Amino acid sequence: MRHLPDLAVDGVQVPLQPWAAALYKERRDNQGKGRPSERCLTHGVTDFDALAAPRKILQTPGVIVMMFEAYNHYRQILMDGRPLPKPTEPAYMGYSVGKWDGDTLVVDTTGFNDKGWLDDLGHPQTEALHVTERFRRRDFGHIDLQLTIDDPKAYTKPWTVNLGWNYVPDEELIESICDNEKDAQHMVGK
Repeated sequence: MRHLPDLAVDGVQVPLQPWAAALYKERRDNQGKGRPSERCLTHGVTDFDALAAPRKILQTPGVIVMMFEAYNHYRQILMDGRPLPKPTEPAYMGYSVGKWDGDTLVVDTTGFNDKGWLDDLGHPQTEALHVTERFRRRDFGHIDLQLTIDDPKAYTKPWTVNLGWNYVPDEELIESICDNEKDAQHMVGK
């Protein structure tokens, strides 16, 4: 499983606010115990971006849908020119709008809840999180993704990481069911 790196581009430390640094350290020290996926809750946008799991991208003129094999979840990126909505109900995946900038898909997402983790290692997020993704298909088999995290409640300044996806055509997603919540009673105290 891939994670957002401890170091952002150019060797700059991820600029955590003091409370967020303490929470991140606690999560790292206990090997991520309590991560949302333990309770069959979805990965968030950034965690799915870093997760090496199959996904399928469907594109229409008005919306791009990303379907994820993990947890059988999906994500909508609205492409009809609307601005980011004022979210009334924060969500794990937030609310996404996108536009093309030449050959790069630029996606802005806000409206997150504060229950998700940016990655499986435990970088925290708050409801102030704004994610900007820049997807570019470098060649037939690769998609480059630049991911910018702007969450002033958790980080002292925006920070950026670069990720790469391998494009695997003609593959089908398989069902992935999470049964962890049946085992939750056994995980308490471990």
